[in-house]
Amino acid sequence: MNTRSIGNDGENRAVKFLQDKGYSIIDRNWRTRTGEIDIIAYKNETIVFIEVKTLPNGTIDMIKRELNYQKQQRILKTSKRFLLNHRQYSNSYVRYDVIVIDMPGFETVYHIENAFSE
Repeated sequence: MNTRSIGNDGENRAVKFLQDKGYSIIDRNWRTRTGEIDIIAYKNETIVFIEVKTLPNGTIDMIKRELNYQKQQRILKTSKRFLLNHRQYSNSYVRYDVIVIDMPGFETVYHIENAFSE
């Protein structure tokens, strides 16, 4: 499997995990010129912007590198654009999560709620 198909498989598994936990999936791979959000979900009056990392050979340090300050800022900026375009969520709480797939030493699907904030 190439990197793209591994990533797509990871995102599919993350979507199933979220749906099983009662989340509604609003959108996937939502893009602007400045960034992309892997999954946008909704649950309990909260809109959740989710970054998915499939890391079968990953470590905690790798996650930190993958989700550095610049990446977080791109996600924040992209999420603000989404909220501007989708005003029906303007009264919702906002959260930024990370889902890690297949990282050694963790659950197969590891959900980090409130992984970062503005």
